[in-house]
Amino acid sequence: MHYVAPPDEGLEYLHADAALLVVDKPSGLLSVPGRGPGKDDCLVARVQADYPDALTVHRLDMETSGLMVLARGKEMHRRLSILFQERQVEKRYVAVVDGRLAPERGEIDLPLITDWPNRPLQKVDFAIGKPSLTRYRVLAHDAADDTTRVELTPETGRSHQLRVHLMSLGHAILGDSLYAGPAARAKAARLLLHADALAFAHPESGRPLSFERAAPF
Repeated sequence: MHYVAPPDEGLEYLHADAALLVVDKPSGLLSVPGRGPGKDDCLVARVQADYPDALTVHRLDMETSGLMVLARGKEMHRRLSILFQERQVEKRYVAVVDGRLAPERGEIDLPLITDWPNRPLQKVDFAIGKPSLTRYRVLAHDAADDTTRVELTPETGRSHQLRVHLMSLGHAILGDSLYAGPAARAKAARLLLHADALAFAHPESGRPLSFERAAPF
């Protein structure tokens, strides 16, 4: 797929200090540089134009919008990376999925692994997949469109975890070019997945930080 980065209209920073940055990533923008021409335009490159010492701690899929944390300098990168690795960062997403998701609350516990012949696709594999857990809560149903708005809390951070877990339930995220069928893909012009909340302890002071950014859909 040919990559065309969205126009650079400036980034929205929710937080900036000497240790870290929290920024709202637009949909369609790579988190880090990709392979191939033109794929050097990405979130971290745009952030580094403002803060040259910024380093990526985690990623969002290109089509996913929402909150990302970047470290300032190698020591803060090390400390923040440990927080993510030890699951001390609370992450929440909102998505709109195809069909009526029921029950109203639940968890999706399906092991995931890369589908190597079809990279970058991921798949459920009970033999060699890595443990993957997503909790969900239904926010609203739209009977007219036959869709469900849902809050998602990933307990693990596998690649494409939310997208594959929901697809596996038969409720693909609208606009998902990788996992949705033609009907669900056609219901939205973009992937309707947004990282809307982050909470963690500041890597220097230890004080609790919490950020929210409502989904643009």
